[in-house]
Amino acid sequence: MASEYRAGLKDGLAIGVGYFSVSFTFGILAVNGGLSALTAGLISLTNLTSAGQFAGLTVILAHGSLVELALTQLVINIRYALMGISLSQKLDSSFRTPQRLLTAYGITDEIFAVASAQPGLISAAYLAGLIVIAFFGWTLGTVLGAAAGQILPELITNAMGIVLYAMFLAIVLPAAKKSKGILLAALLAAGCSVLFRYGFPAVSSGFAVIICAVAAAAAGALLFPVPEEQEASAT
Repeated sequence: MASEYRAGLKDGLAIGVGYFSVSFTFGILAVNGGLSALTAGLISLTNLTSAGQFAGLTVILAHGSLVELALTQLVINIRYALMGISLSQKLDSSFRTPQRLLTAYGITDEIFAVASAQPGLISAAYLAGLIVIAFFGWTLGTVLGAAAGQILPELITNAMGIVLYAMFLAIVLPAAKKSKGILLAALLAAGCSVLFRYGFPAVSSGFAVIICAVAAAAAGALLFPVPEEQEASAT
């Protein structure tokens, strides 16, 4: 069990380092937006979702309603439920209810990808190693970023905001090169966001995110459906 846990830590090291850099920016943006370092840290402590947290932060700083915040998180993070269902087929007999709850908390895109790529079934100890190092990377990065945001010059903290856009580009571009549907969805989402920003400024940012995400995903699914044989090979 200990060796499997160490294997999970080793395989998750790159994830933890990547999460640290992204969450460092999240901490800076949260503090610059008016949140306390404690609040920023608690957000990352109780969540493990980069895109969801950045989108949620946008709604919070725009003084959006709790309904907007909840719907935004539902739309952005609903994919984790599908990942959990898929990953449940690779869990071995060591998983009990506590381990399944831990897994439900810790599933992210990167953790799901690494765990799914493992040959055969995976143990609770291995998945715990993956989740623990990602958790510490994400939470520690947020806390340190929030602290740095209070002492670094404004010019530097503002420049750190570019990391957020670089992160999204790093996620979207490789997938968009392989799939016209993903490219279309990304372009539609960006165009829709611009439309709401300048054409319908009365619509709050929270609802704009929800509408753009659902519309772009629906258009991509309708115009570029995934063939059944490709779906079967991906599971």
